[in-house]
Amino acid sequence: MTPEPISNHVSVWGEGPIWHKDRLLYVDIETHKIIAFTPATGEEKIWDVGQRVGTVVPRAQGGLVWAGDNGFFFLDEATGESTPISDPEPDMPDNRFNDGKCDPAGRLWAGTICLKKRPEAALYCLRTDLRLEKKFAPVTNSNGIIWSRDTRTMYYIDTPSKKVRAFDFDNAAGVISNERVVWDTSADSSVPDGMTIDSEDRLWVAFCHGAKVVCYNPTSQKIEMQIDFPCIETTACAFGGPDLRDLYITTGIKPGLEEPLAGRLFVCRPGAKGLPSFAFGG
Repeated sequence: MTPEPISNHVSVWGEGPIWHKDRLLYVDIETHKIIAFTPATGEEKIWDVGQRVGTVVPRAQGGLVWAGDNGFFFLDEATGESTPISDPEPDMPDNRFNDGKCDPAGRLWAGTICLKKRPEAALYCLRTDLRLEKKFAPVTNSNGIIWSRDTRTMYYIDTPSKKVRAFDFDNAAGVISNERVVWDTSADSSVPDGMTIDSEDRLWVAFCHGAKVVCYNPTSQKIEMQIDFPCIETTACAFGGPDLRDLYITTGIKPGLEEPLAGRLFVCRPGAKGLPSFAFGG
């Protein structure tokens, strides 16, 4: 299987892909951009939000929600105007928001990264009434997050730990419990980054510095597939397309390496089907 580059935009550090309706949303962190890519037409719509942006999700009532250097924001797609919601770490200049997704009840879970590589970051939940709660800490680089098909398990990555954690998840209350490790990737020289899940509850994890996306079955505790890439910084992945069988992968540029396809958005069809994404309900 050979992933194909499909976008015109070249990201310095692409991240956070999510499929919603007929398009893929993702971010280019270092250039402050949110991108909406429509595969059927090839259209790319780009908003510059004026700060590093770690994640973006659709909003059920229209527009987008994103999180970056200065907390959470609403984005009006027509005007490009961002409206602040909340910032839980205003006195921590070495931290910014990184990856995040909405849970099945429409709450947005997103975590921060400490750019000085100290365990001073955290995972937060923005509820639909716009209350913000700290859910898990301390972490160093909050990253991939996803929910099982039955909504009863939340999977989560703090990248430097090299571990994929699982929590019991109470979808009605938005409560996590019973933390455990379902995959320890310490033997790998690269690190787990963004993550998605398929209809068989297998995890698809992009490995930063690894030039690969790996499919891992937490039930059998076995790797079932590996997809290799022509650039080393594979950052995140999401299933999309009309049948949710297209796997989209974001990448970044490694300074000092000559990689013509680095920073492009890729797509492939690995023979799996994804689960629908969720929009923010607030």
